[in-house]
Amino acid sequence: MVSFPAARPPSLPPIPHQPPPHNKSGNRSRLHALSNSESSQQQPHAQPRKLKGSSQLNRWSMARAIRSGRKLDRSGQRTQVAELLAPPPQWKLKENTQLNDDDNETVIEVPRAGKSIYMISDGTGWTVEHSVNAALGQFEHCLVDRGCPVNTHLFSGIDDAEPLMEIIKQAAKEDAMVVYTLADPSMAQSAKQACRLWGLTATDILGPITEAVASHLGVLPSGLPRGAPGRTFPLSDEYFKRIEAIEFTIKQDDGALPGNLHKADIILAGVSRTGKTPLSIYLAQKGYKVANVPIVMGVELPMSLFEVDPEKVFGLTINPLVLQTIRKARAKSLGFNDEMWGSYSEMDFVRKELDFACRIFADNPVWPVIEVTGKAIEETAAVILRLYNDRKHKCSMPRISKLY
Repeated sequence: MVSFPAARPPSLPPIPHQPPPHNKSGNRSRLHALSNSESSQQQPHAQPRKLKGSSQLNRWSMARAIRSGRKLDRSGQRTQVAELLAPPPQWKLKENTQLNDDDNETVIEVPRAGKSIYMISDGTGWTVEHSVNAALGQFEHCLVDRGCPVNTHLFSGIDDAEPLMEIIKQAAKEDAMVVYTLADPSMAQSAKQACRLWGLTATDILGPITEAVASHLGVLPSGLPRGAPGRTFPLSDEYFKRIEAIEFTIKQDDGALPGNLHKADIILAGVSRTGKTPLSIYLAQKGYKVANVPIVMGVELPMSLFEVDPEKVFGLTINPLVLQTIRKARAKSLGFNDEMWGSYSEMDFVRKELDFACRIFADNPVWPVIEVTGKAIEETAAVILRLYNDRKHKCSMPRISKLY
C-alpha cells in the first residue's frame, strides 16, 4: 500500500528560463525585451517543490506537447507548466505558416491539440482499452470531425506502485483522464488516492463489478492480477483450446479440407467478400473451431456441408450494391483491371450470385441467414454466438434467438 502525505499535493517542477527563439532579422533582441517587460509586471511565484518523475515519460510528453502546441494549464499547482510549453504571448499564432527572414514577426504553427486519456492495467489492458473505446463510441459525432479530439495511451503490465505513480504524475502534467483496471486492492486504492491528490478525473472499471460479484457470490476476490504467481490463465486448458481452434480455422479457410467439416463447431457459408475469413478468425480466438465454405455460382458445394448437423451452419448475405463496392475495391487493391477480373464485380453477376446463394439457403431452412451489411465483425459474431449457444443449451426464450 502506498501512503501519501496529508499536506497539499506537491507542485510540478519549476520552469527553467526559456530564451526566445533567434532568427536572422534580429527578432531575438526585440522579443527578449518584450518578454522581460511583460515578466516584470507579473507577480513572482513561490518556488514549488521539485517533482521526480520518469525521465522517459517526461521527454515523451514534452516532445509531443511541444509539437502539438498543447497548453497544459491547470488550476492550482500546475498553472506554470503552460508557460513552459506554450509560446510567449507576443507571438502571433497562425496555421501552416513558415518562418521568413524578412518578416517583422515570429510566426509558428499550432495545430489543434486533443485531450488525453491514460489507460492503466496490471494485465494485457484488453478490458480497459475496450471499455474506453466503447465509451468513446458515444462521441463519434464530435470525434469524427475533430471537434473534441482525444489521445489515448495504454500502459499495460503495471503491477508495481512505483511505475504507477510515475504514470499518474505524468497524467497530471497533461491534465489527462485516468482509467484503470487493477486487481490488487492496494494498487487500486493507491491509484485512486493519487488521482484525488493531483485533482485528476479517474475511473476504476474493475473495482465496482468485482465488489458486486463478490457480494453476489458471498466470496472474497483473490486480488491477484492476471499472470500473477498462482494463476493458471496463461497455460490453462481454455488457452490451449483457443490455440487449437485457431489452427483448425486457418486450415479450414475458404472451403479447404471439406472432409473435416464435421469437426467444426461453426460453419459459415456465403458468397465471396461477405467477411467469412475475418469472422472465422475472430470466432476462433474465442475458442470455436470454425470452417467457412464459399458459395460460387456454377461450383458444387461439398456434400459434407449437407451431412453435418444443420444447426451449426450459418449463412451470410449482403446488400448487392455494397458487395459490388467491396469487390471493386478488392480488385483494385490486387492491381487487376476489368478484363483480368472478369464479371466478378459487375452488378448483374453480383445479383445472380446472391440469388444463387439465397436459393441454397431456402433449401436448408434450418440454417440461419444473417445480413452482414453495415455490421462490424464483432456484431455478426455476437449474433452467431447467441444463436449457437441458444441451440446448444436449449434456450428457454426461443423468440429472442430469432432476432438477428
